[in-house]
Amino acid sequence: MQRLSIGWRLTLSYLVVFATAQFLFGIGMWLILRHNLYEITDDTLADQVDDVRRFLEAQKKNATVAKLQEEVAEAYVLEHSGDYLQIYDAEGEWIYRAPFLQKISLPPPIPDQVEHSVYKDEKLDGRPFRFLSQSLTVRGRHFMVQTGLPTHEMLQTLVLFRRYLAFFAPLILLAASGLGYWVSGRALAPVDALTRSARAIGGTNLSSRLEQLNTRDELQRLSDTLNEMLGRIEAAFLRVTQFTADASHELRTPISLMRTEAEIALRKSRSEGEYRDALRHILVEAERTTTLIEKLLSLARADSGREALEIRPFDLRETALKVASEWRTVAGSKTLSFTEGITPDEVPIEGDETVLHQLLNILLDNAVKYTPARGKIDLSLDQTDKAAVLTVADSGIGIADEDQPKIFERFYRADKVRSREMGGAGLGLAIAFWIVEQHHGSIEVQSSPGKGSTFVVKLPLQNASRSPFR
Repeated sequence: MQRLSIGWRLTLSYLVVFATAQFLFGIGMWLILRHNLYEITDDTLADQVDDVRRFLEAQKKNATVAKLQEEVAEAYVLEHSGDYLQIYDAEGEWIYRAPFLQKISLPPPIPDQVEHSVYKDEKLDGRPFRFLSQSLTVRGRHFMVQTGLPTHEMLQTLVLFRRYLAFFAPLILLAASGLGYWVSGRALAPVDALTRSARAIGGTNLSSRLEQLNTRDELQRLSDTLNEMLGRIEAAFLRVTQFTADASHELRTPISLMRTEAEIALRKSRSEGEYRDALRHILVEAERTTTLIEKLLSLARADSGREALEIRPFDLRETALKVASEWRTVAGSKTLSFTEGITPDEVPIEGDETVLHQLLNILLDNAVKYTPARGKIDLSLDQTDKAAVLTVADSGIGIADEDQPKIFERFYRADKVRSREMGGAGLGLAIAFWIVEQHHGSIEVQSSPGKGSTFVVKLPLQNASRSPFR
């Protein structure tokens, strides 16, 4: 079963809430009106009893029953307040009884059951009445007074009010539901606009964005957030596309070289030495390809979040000393001067020792590759209050100012010809940047063409904040 749209659900919810509120309001108003009408009637009856009290108080103290009957009859026979009045004394003698009540023989209340005031609804001769029965003590004499008022008009008013509610409530509810549907449609119109825009965006037009809203509400925040998300998706998509294109290009070159070398070697019979040279060239290219594939896989795992680091406390000084001993020999074979300035104190950090070892290898490998013979390479490690500071400096060819912001990008090579000759693919510094980023550190380069380069890596100490040093 197809679910109702949000607009219809909002309208129905609004309708239910409004109908409930209208029902409760109508019941409440009817009860208030009924209470007020009865209160007016009861106040009128109480005033009539007070009027009887004042009348009796005005009579002589020792007036006989006959005298009281005469005075009361003279006072109330022509007044409407006496139309439904009856009075009798403690001995059961009638002082006054309205003709209507005498005709229908309305039984008087029992004095013992009337302590103060008793209101009661009666139906006499097919007509509704409300009576007040009250005992009075005037100058030591006890009287029972009962007076009433017809309530037909009051009840008719309540009936009419109920009918008006029943007639107008559905009309108001229908108008309110139409208004609610219109309001919900207006409120959700921006959602339809966002839906249309989103449906038009695909892999070929990720640069498109959702319609810009100016509603200054939650929908505008949603639109802005989705556009920001699309921007991140586009950037990631472009990185993947560029990564794929660059990887394809980098892999095609060594494979083409290996294929060409093999085709030339197989084109005619050759000597053992020539075959050995051909195989040596193929092996070199295979090794370069293997290194490139390993780097590509490392970056791919990093992008997918599957490159898990084993973070644990260790002494970075020991790692630096180990790396220095490894590269001292390599630098000597290249006729390069290798110096080290490693602090004698322990440098405790939390990180993955293996990948930080790789970080130093990447930086020193670049230094060896791009430093001419008889050049200098220096590895130093020091620490500040919050950071361990690794520095790799060389006296190599340097990096141009315009290239420095891009050297940490994948496949970027400042000197593409020399990088290719030296087996570089432009991935080492990208991996180094990722390693530093995963350790909440920072990496910077200071370089001038012909004067060498200096890479400075800052990593938080074990007890320092994990925030980046940027």
